[in-house]
Amino acid sequence: MSSSAIPRSSTRGGRGPGLTETFQTPSLLAELGLTYVLDWTNDDQPYPLNVAGILSVPYSVELNDLNVFLSRGLTGPGFVQLVKDRLDQLYSDSAGSGRVMALALHPFVISQPFRHRYLDMALEYVAGHPGVWLTTSDEIAEHFTRANGSES
Repeated sequence: MSSSAIPRSSTRGGRGPGLTETFQTPSLLAELGLTYVLDWTNDDQPYPLNVAGILSVPYSVELNDLNVFLSRGLTGPGFVQLVKDRLDQLYSDSAGSGRVMALALHPFVISQPFRHRYLDMALEYVAGHPGVWLTTSDEIAEHFTRANGSES
C-alpha cells in the first residue's frame, strides 16, 4: 500500500499498539509525514531519534488510567495523589528546562461516573501551577522542533 492511500488525520505523530514498534517504525512514520512517536517512556523531555525528523515525545505508563485503575487497583483519591506527586517533582525539576507530564486517559476508564470527579480534581491541581502548559503531543513536538532549530 502506498502512503498516499493511507487516510490522513490531523495528528502529526503516532503510538504503536501496546507501545510496540519495530526497528523500521520510525522510518515508516517519517515516510508517512509524521514527526514523532509516543512509544518511548524513558524520559520526561522530547528528544530526536536516529531517524531524521522523528522525535520521541514523552508518554507515561505510570499515569495511564488503564494501569492506575485496572491493573494496580488505585482508587480515585489515589489517582489524584499520584498526579500531585508526579507534578510536584516534575515542576521542581523544570526550573532549568521544561518537563512533560503525560496523562494517558481512555474515556471508557476515566469517564466512569465514580472516577470523573477525580480527574477534575487532578486537572484543577495541575492547572493551578503558574507556567504549566496544558497542551497536546502535537504542540509539544512543534515547540521542541522550533526551540531546537530542528526540521520536522
